[in-house]
Amino acid sequence: MPPAPAEPSPVSLPKHPAFQRFWCTRILSSLSFQMLAVAMGWHIYALTHSAFALGLVGLAQFLPMFVLTLVVGQVADRYDRRRIAAICQGLEGVAALLFACGTFGGWISAPVIYALAACVGAARAFESPAVASLLPAVVPRGQLPKATAWATSANQTAQIAGPALGGLLYGIGPGAAYLACMLSFAAAAAAVWGIPLQARPANRAPVTLESVFSGIAFIRKQPVILGALSLDLFAVLFGGATALLPVFARDILHTGPLGLGLLRSGTAIGALAGTVWLAHFPLRKRPGAAMFGGVIAFGAATVVFGLSHDFFVSLFALMVLGASDTISVVVRLSLVQLRTPEEMLGRVSAVNSLFIGTSNQLGEFESGITAGWWGAQPAVLVGGIATIMVALLWMRFFPELKRTRTLEPEDGLAPSR
Repeated sequence: MPPAPAEPSPVSLPKHPAFQRFWCTRILSSLSFQMLAVAMGWHIYALTHSAFALGLVGLAQFLPMFVLTLVVGQVADRYDRRRIAAICQGLEGVAALLFACGTFGGWISAPVIYALAACVGAARAFESPAVASLLPAVVPRGQLPKATAWATSANQTAQIAGPALGGLLYGIGPGAAYLACMLSFAAAAAAVWGIPLQARPANRAPVTLESVFSGIAFIRKQPVILGALSLDLFAVLFGGATALLPVFARDILHTGPLGLGLLRSGTAIGALAGTVWLAHFPLRKRPGAAMFGGVIAFGAATVVFGLSHDFFVSLFALMVLGASDTISVVVRLSLVQLRTPEEMLGRVSAVNSLFIGTSNQLGEFESGITAGWWGAQPAVLVGGIATIMVALLWMRFFPELKRTRTLEPEDGLAPSR
């Protein structure tokens, strides 16, 4: 009897056609958003000279995400995630075009910026879970941890190039930065539209009250996932130094829009180095303990940044901050994708996106308020210390996360795909 033919070895991710398109849409969408964030931040601060106004931009983006969380999860699980992402990226491109028109037409103002930021936040509320839950259908399950690291590297690459490019273009003129954002969002939509999928979409289950809240219920029953999500949430919520970068760049480090772009890129440079390392050397043992170590390092780097008056020391602190944050990002995303059944991955990813939005956009609002009370440097210093304290407390609240030995389900039963 002839031997059974050997199964073909999986295609290397950089050579995987579907993953190439997925990686392109991630980097282009993130590039657009990073350029837009720099332009909005510098623009609102130039108009108002207020740290509190900077925080309101984050709040404007967070509120739609909070309100729409339960809706976007259902949409991601019932409809083609590629189409959802493409439509949302197109809408974000329209918002960038309106920013440009308002700048060229002279009618841009703080309320207009808040309104358009809210529109971008609403579009990203649908885009984020759709793109995040798309990855398991693009690559084989065995390649998911590496694919997650490479996908994270796409975000970090964009966060290096995006802020620097956004600052450079804003120095030429705000309208130029907004037009570049529009073109990049359009390219991202074109890339995601035609991604071939390996796995067929799950059957559309009827919408019930139980299914609407099932993502939240699933996470509550998974202490490892709940611990990872909440740890990352509070760490970035308290340690949100990047929200105040326009203040640091202009008033403390005495640099311009290009310097602001370089500072924003510093976090991503460290994060990119971390994701490339994790793509080649995945976290196979004790990922929870590694996540706690990364969050403590994140808090320590935030403290150094808050104390610094030197541009290069601040830039180095941001690089360390980004590298340490990568660990929690990769662990959190891998746990969600590997321990969640395919048929509810959109709903769980929507809750995950809410946690991310809470830590990022609401963290910007929190940083703006505390900076308005105490000043930018004390606010960042207190935030870094609070981040370290959260990590130490979470070791006691979620011992299952600290002891977890692998990213895969530890009961030996993989979720259905």
